[in-house]
Amino acid sequence: MQKALLVLIGILTISCNQSKKENPKANTSAEITKNFDWLLGKWKRLNEKEGKETFENWEKISNTEYKGIGFTMQNGDTLNQEIMRLIQTNGKWDLIVKVPEEAESIMFMGTSHNDSEFICENHEIDFPNKIKYWINGQRLNASVSNSEMEIPFEFEKLD
Repeated sequence: MQKALLVLIGILTISCNQSKKENPKANTSAEITKNFDWLLGKWKRLNEKEGKETFENWEKISNTEYKGIGFTMQNGDTLNQEIMRLIQTNGKWDLIVKVPEEAESIMFMGTSHNDSEFICENHEIDFPNKIKYWINGQRLNASVSNSEMEIPFEFEKLD
């Protein structure tokens, strides 16, 4: 009886180790999680209209959440502001944007991402219905668009 139990334990151990060798990274959170640490820091927009200054500040909350605040200033006054959250859910990255003058946040569903860019879309609103961020050397780029118009953003890092 003891020999049969030892043989059974041995077979189970070998079969478990064999399945790990066949697919060692199966469904690990590290495999799903892309690193968007290139967003981190304080950024100033380079292609802003004269007399205005636009900034974005990004921080990492966890491996599945980044938080950003964007704001535009003119003559020391804040003209507009938005709070952004890039959140990973079920292997996808979604962008949630909240502006103070709106009661509800707007969800942009992640449509593609890799280690140097992400694209999120919401076709239920007129503008923007597509938001894209990407790193280009030492510059952070973004664009907001719909089928008729695109507004590009180019940022340099301040810190």
